[in-house]
Amino acid sequence: MNLNFTAQEAEFRDEVRHFLAQQLPPEISHKVLHGLILEPADYLRWQKILHARGWGAPAWPTEHGGTGWDSVRQFIFEEECAAAGAPRTVPFGLKMVAPVIMAFGSNEQKRRYLPKIIAAEEWWCQGYSEPGAGSDLASLKCSAVRHDDHYVVNGQKTWTTLGQYADWIFCLVRTDTEAKPQRGISFLLIDMTTPGITVRPIITMDGAHEVNEVWFEDVKVPLQNLVGEENQGWTYAKFLLGHERTNIAGIGIAKRELARLKRIAAREIKHGQPLLKDPAFAARIAQIEIDLMALEITNLRVLAAEAERRTPGPEASILKIKGTEIQQAITELLTQAVGAYALPLRRDAMAADYTGEVAGPDYAVSLAANYLNMRKLSIYGGSNEIQKNIISQMILGL
Repeated sequence: MNLNFTAQEAEFRDEVRHFLAQQLPPEISHKVLHGLILEPADYLRWQKILHARGWGAPAWPTEHGGTGWDSVRQFIFEEECAAAGAPRTVPFGLKMVAPVIMAFGSNEQKRRYLPKIIAAEEWWCQGYSEPGAGSDLASLKCSAVRHDDHYVVNGQKTWTTLGQYADWIFCLVRTDTEAKPQRGISFLLIDMTTPGITVRPIITMDGAHEVNEVWFEDVKVPLQNLVGEENQGWTYAKFLLGHERTNIAGIGIAKRELARLKRIAAREIKHGQPLLKDPAFAARIAQIEIDLMALEITNLRVLAAEAERRTPGPEASILKIKGTEIQQAITELLTQAVGAYALPLRRDAMAADYTGEVAGPDYAVSLAANYLNMRKLSIYGGSNEIQKNIISQMILGL
């Protein structure tokens, strides 16, 4: 693989940088670059700006309103957005359910859902995990029983990220209790305003309301909301999870946070010199940077495969494992860099309009919450232990 960017790709990078300098709202980038709380309106506002520019869906083909960019341009775009402090794309619509609808949905479903996803007119969430069915997703029990022109859904989903804001949820449901576990699952699109749906908050260890329980009690879902064929949802789920694991890698975000770590380590004084000059601490930063460079190359390989319409294979699991480990390692070093100032967990001080006092430097305010929040990365999207099993089976044949 030639890792040098062409002149045309360098021009594209300049175009993206100019666009970000002109169009990215500074109040939003300030929140992102300082680890402050982003509101749903921030994500929606940024997506609408991108859509107006024609860049609302970098990975989509042009026939569905996407950019049609190749893998390299997608990579450049995401890297520049992260560096500039643009919000991370909420993936559930654009990067998860949309590819499934494009690949397996009906023409009617494509016309109905894709334009509203790219225009940020509808917010999506994911209904996969259940109590007792997380990494072992095939054991899910949320049921959908067919009655005439609709399904009746009963059961529970959990760890539903940002479900409190969602207009729609894509769900894996069991439609055949007699078949093998993987063969009896279907993929449904469900309107969150349907009677019988209850969303209950789960407050995470960093004090945030990010995830939820979602309960379904006799929820009626029209048959036309079934994606693909009944009882074939496991195939679609594996397709989606490949995209999710690729996205979790977060190369651009890791680069931005690594640069932030270096800036803080250069400002923090330990034993009379900047922490960045401490050999042990500097060695840990160097190891992260080496790992991140290797991960970047792997990410480009996966993106190239996707451009050729090939579903991500075990490489997606490698990205998921190493990407999450790197992001967690960076948050660990950030908290260590500021020492005791990272201990207070002050979510109120993470609001952009907070005017009160905090102990220590301003840049330490968000570090405890970010450290705690990043613990989830190695679990969701299929735990890293499960990813290692996938790698051993698909590459080593074990």
